Amino acid sequence: MNFARVQLGSSVSQIKKQAAAYESLTDSQLSDIALDLGFESRQHDDVLPLIVRGFALVQVAAKRQLKMQHYDVQLKGGEAMCHGHVAQMQTGEGKTLTATLPMFVHALAGRGALLATSNDYLARRDAESLQPLYQSLGLTVGVIQSDMSREQRRAAYACSVTYGTMKEFGFDFLRDHSGQREQKQRELWYGGRAGEVADAPTAKPVHRPPHFLLIDEADSILIDEARTPLIISAPEDGQTQDQQKALYTWSAMAAEKFEEEHHYWYDRERRKVDLTPEGTALVREVTKPPILAGVGLLEMYDFMERAIQVFRDYKHDRDYVVRDGEIVIVDEATGRISEGRRWSRGVHQAIEAKESVEITMDTNTQAKITVQSFVSRFAHIAGMTGTAFTSSREFKKIYHMGVTVIPTNKKRIRIIHPIKYSFHEADKFEQIVADVKEQHDIGRPILIGTRSIAKSEQLSALLTRDGIEHEVLNARQIEREADIVASAGEQGKITVATNMAGRGTDIKIDDSVRELGGMHVIGTEMHESARIDHQLFGRCARQGDSGTVQLYIAAEDKLLDSAFGKQKADRMRATGKDRTASYWIRLFEKAQQKVEKQHYRSRRILMYTEKMLAKSQREMGLDPILDNFE
Repeated sequence: MNFARVQLGSSVSQIKKQAAAYESLTDSQLSDIALDLGFESRQHDDVLPLIVRGFALVQVAAKRQLKMQHYDVQLKGGEAMCHGHVAQMQTGEGKTLTATLPMFVHALAGRGALLATSNDYLARRDAESLQPLYQSLGLTVGVIQSDMSREQRRAAYACSVTYGTMKEFGFDFLRDHSGQREQKQRELWYGGRAGEVADAPTAKPVHRPPHFLLIDEADSILIDEARTPLIISAPEDGQTQDQQKALYTWSAMAAEKFEEEHHYWYDRERRKVDLTPEGTALVREVTKPPILAGVGLLEMYDFMERAIQVFRDYKHDRDYVVRDGEIVIVDEATGRISEGRRWSRGVHQAIEAKESVEITMDTNTQAKITVQSFVSRFAHIAGMTGTAFTSSREFKKIYHMGVTVIPTNKKRIRIIHPIKYSFHEADKFEQIVADVKEQHDIGRPILIGTRSIAKSEQLSALLTRDGIEHEVLNARQIEREADIVASAGEQGKITVATNMAGRGTDIKIDDSVRELGGMHVIGTEMHESARIDHQLFGRCARQGDSGTVQLYIAAEDKLLDSAFGKQKADRMRATGKDRTASYWIRLFEKAQQKVEKQHYRSRRILMYTEKMLAKSQREMGLDPILDNFE
């Protein structure tokens, strides 16, 4: 893989010249040329020789079928992705249309091209809106949705191009491998005898062999979400469920009694709790229900360490919500509900005990794969996002992908104001409300980004208190996401959002808003990754529009706790109460960098651990995907 900066631009003039030559051809003639390119593509495994002719076909088809024209910068973005790079394209630069270029040339080989996007809605929307373009060039389009049957999935994957989410692609892959193992067991049962094996039930996979995968919002999917493996679980046998539930409940009730550095040590990089001698003594002293009389101390220590970790690290309305009596994960990077996902190693059950909901049965891992491992199985991968360059080192080391920054089609005129600081969070929120009132009086639309559901609703309550009408966009309003975002750029509109902030959906503004200065974006605190801050900032001033950004921080913000630990952070607050705003801004920037490094190391450890365990499993003749290596 060549990580050098891709030299773009030389092909653009050739693509436009070729497209001009294709303009006079009929749709049928264009489809015939695509068919010839497909034959050529199947003779070798390199799309680069197809870029000029393939991109020209797509450009003409887009103009005819979609009434849309690829900008020069979109042609450059498509070329970067054909080189296997992540194309960094600013919000509003048309990544959805750009993706048709690499998808088309990779689909020509007839081996399938997958595009992983953020959610089912975006996958369905993009597949349906772009279908006329692909079909006019002789390609078929499929889309994977969470409620589809296996037969429907198999038909979607058989199409030339398939849209879906990384979660659905990954779970289908795991289910395919589970089915293959069952098939092998059936063959063994039938004894390998020719006639009987042929009559045995089959487990036909839905996926085709992995060929090309394009990842939309690549930083979110490949970095932020990659900390959680994809897991298929099955009920665990041979354990006393009542005893297990009692252990979870007992440890959850006692977790608050344990103090960091006295009763336990905490490793922030691994998010790991270890009891001190004082902590183990406290475990022995805490009153226990009679049902736990036969449980060993080592098991009690393990449950207590897990409960402490959950108590300190997993927050309601930030990391999860309680919906219909169930714990549902909220992805920290996107603010969206992670349907079908569960934390492993008993963490999910510990959270259920903490929230006093029904504790589900523990499960064994039936099949598991990390995002990194799944992606590595494809012969060709590429990505696109608005914020990738700061993570280029991680893309290179883990995914062997370069990052190419694509210039904007029009000069960006976004104004980012200096960070505003308050010591107390309450004062910060009052400043934000005052800022909202000032901009709202002008008539500008305002988008306010928050780190969690709880913070979005806290700010919403303050705006309601002052009679300021607004919309709230968080995981509780996921069904209305597209509608809320689509109108967020209207004059006088105020939208309070979590990180989800409608990634994948444009915020369009009209001429009257441009005259008022464009959209005003407010960040209510620094996130654990600067990329997420930049994603929020990118929601304004798209395609040459005007817009402003204002970030607020307070010494009481939780980023310091995440970086340094609550006790050390509290000491910093106590000793630095009278320090200048510039001191606190530098401290928060340092904290953000520290947490980013912690997350990066944790992802590296996850990938390295999986590789070592998989290698060990292969040496023992086991399947590293399907056999439980928890």
